[in-house]
Amino acid sequence: MVKIVLVCVMSVGLFAQTASLKKACLACHKAQQIPNNLIYRRYLLKYSTESDMQKEIFNYLKNPQKATSIMPSQFFLKFPMKDATILKDKQLNIEIKAFLKMFDIKKKLRLENSH
Repeated sequence: MVKIVLVCVMSVGLFAQTASLKKACLACHKAQQIPNNLIYRRYLLKYSTESDMQKEIFNYLKNPQKATSIMPSQFFLKFPMKDATILKDKQLNIEIKAFLKMFDIKKKLRLENSH
C-alpha cells in the first residue's frame, strides 16, 4: 500500500513539474516556434554536464543578453530576446531541471543487446 501511494505521489509530482514547465516556458517557446531541442543540444555541446548546463541556463534566464546566449546572433534576427525571468530562484531551478529532463538525449539512447 505504501509503495502504491509513493508511486502515485511521485507521478503527480512529475506531472506537476511538467505542467509548470509547459506553463512557465514551453507555451511561449511553442507560440514563437523556438526550437527547444536545438537549445538543449547547444547547451549540451558547450557545457556537457547537467550541473554546468543548469548553472548557465539559470544565469542566462536571470540576465538574458545576446553576448551570454548559447544561441548565435542570427538566432535573434528570427526570435525575440527573452526578458529576465520573474520566477524565484527555487522555482527557476525546478523549471530548468524539468527542461533538462524533458529534452535529455540519454532517454533516446539504446544499447543493443549483445548475444
